[in-house]
Amino acid sequence: MDIEKPSNKTAGKPIQCRAAIATAPGEPLVIDEVIVDPPNSHEVRVRIICTSLCHSDVTFWKMKDFPAVFPRILGHEAIGVVESVGENVDGVVEGDVVIPHFLADCTECVGCRSKKGNLCSAFPFKISPWMPRDQTSRFKDLRGETIHHFVSVSSFSEYTVLDIAHVVKVDPTVPPNRACLLSCGVSTGVGAAWRTANVEVGSTVVIFGLGSIGLAVAEGARLCGATRIIGVDVISEKFEIGDRINLIKHKLNVTRVGGKQLCWEWTSRGHS
Repeated sequence: MDIEKPSNKTAGKPIQCRAAIATAPGEPLVIDEVIVDPPNSHEVRVRIICTSLCHSDVTFWKMKDFPAVFPRILGHEAIGVVESVGENVDGVVEGDVVIPHFLADCTECVGCRSKKGNLCSAFPFKISPWMPRDQTSRFKDLRGETIHHFVSVSSFSEYTVLDIAHVVKVDPTVPPNRACLLSCGVSTGVGAAWRTANVEVGSTVVIFGLGSIGLAVAEGARLCGATRIIGVDVISEKFEIGDRINLIKHKLNVTRVGGKQLCWEWTSRGHS
């Protein structure tokens, strides 16, 4: 993709840009000007190229009680270009294309170095309205009032600040409207098949729900060598998407078959 290189004129200075701000539970997001502070130590400021909508964003947009906090900039599936870096940042420089991720990877703790999992013990996952190291915000409105972060990403803004533990450098030639899905949906689905279920070569895999994550599970199962992938859903239109990517070889609409009949047929021909 054609990427505009960042300008050093903005490094170390606040940036005024637009963001979609959640101001109250279930209320329409407000497109408004915000101030994005420069990155502190171990942080980078990123110009967002493309961001997508995850159902988790919708959930927290509607939520009325803590950990819901307003005003807040939602969004956590994205891709962007590093505009500037703070002190003590290794691995990325200005101009690098990066994907933010809400699960931290400090690369140093026992959890991050383990091959058995990827849950960082230095920065455990939590729905925090702040940056992870100093519990403050890098966003404010034009009146100077604080705007809160969302899962250490907040991609519904033209610029955002990320801890380096929440950033991974990627190939700049990857189409941004696809790469942004790696932040959550695709990695969740592929990881479910690859790392959680440990799908083996020759396996038969049944996937309940063919949304974006379900289709990513199908791709993960294919990459692991599954020979038969069965998709189950109640919405016929989702099978059409599965057909286009040519992954789901067998399809079952449980509204047509009936859940009780389906379980009966799948448990040893009627034996529970």
